[in-house]
Amino acid sequence: MAEIGFYHLTRTALEVALPKLLGRVLEAGGRAVVKAASEERVAALDTALWLCPDPDWLPHGTRATGEADLQPIWLTTEDEAPNGARFLFLVEGATSARLADFERVFDLFDGRDEVAVAAARQRWTAAREAGHTLTYWRQTARGWERG
Repeated sequence: MAEIGFYHLTRTALEVALPKLLGRVLEAGGRAVVKAASEERVAALDTALWLCPDPDWLPHGTRATGEADLQPIWLTTEDEAPNGARFLFLVEGATSARLADFERVFDLFDGRDEVAVAAARQRWTAAREAGHTLTYWRQTARGWERG
């Protein structure tokens, strides 16, 4: 079973929060897959990761750039880990049937969107019923705090 952290975004946009979390994974020598619900979001995240100032270098790829096996971070809409990632980031309500294949899963959701919050609650319930270890994180003025 995976450890699944639910990350309640209340202070920053996904494009600001995601790079910092991905940077921590890379610092620890890990690889990540970011699964989005749409190709438009993949394209937006691709741009955001290239332009983010902190951390200033997040090597990554998408289906458009190819060579998934060489990419430390893979952005996709598919339920896959072609780069051998042990960390999965789910954004904009994306889900995975392969949660148990990952060491850790990050489910990031927009706390200012009631529909997104309700959907995250449903994913929490389903993950708990499946026997995964769950944690809840919320953004505060000091950063992420475990709730």
